[in-house]
Amino acid sequence: MRRVRATDAARVRAIRLEMLADSPLAFLETLADAAARPHAEFAARVAGMSSGHRSAAFIAEVDGRVVGHAGGQAAYGQPGVSVVFAVYLTPAWRGSGLLAALVDEVAAWSSAAGRGELLLEVVVGNDRAVRAYERLGFVDTGVRVAHPIVPTLRELEMRRAT
Repeated sequence: MRRVRATDAARVRAIRLEMLADSPLAFLETLADAAARPHAEFAARVAGMSSGHRSAAFIAEVDGRVVGHAGGQAAYGQPGVSVVFAVYLTPAWRGSGLLAALVDEVAAWSSAAGRGELLLEVVVGNDRAVRAYERLGFVDTGVRVAHPIVPTLRELEMRRAT
């Protein structure tokens, strides 16, 4: 478990494409859009998340393969809050405890940046994800927002302290 490095771009791109193929409604871009992005653009994004306090990405590796990812960014207009995003585990590693470790990395990074609360959104009906986040201490706030790609879907907001 560690924060991404600029040199991880190809490996992080591979897990990004896997997550978009596996769970297309859970993320804010399509597989086609991500696959079409030039490597240099993707590498710049990864490099930007490798240091600093505005955004970060963390990966879980097993035997040299990236099997999990979670990101965090300062919430726009909400001081003290970090948004958890792009959380994904390769199916074989779900239920292994890696989710908790990834979210804990985001929480530690957020706390070090002076943000004591985490926020995330989950597609309504993705009960497995909701239960997993509840086990990690997230609470459904009751807030529902439109899905950013499929307007007929709703997402539920969950929060927890870092």
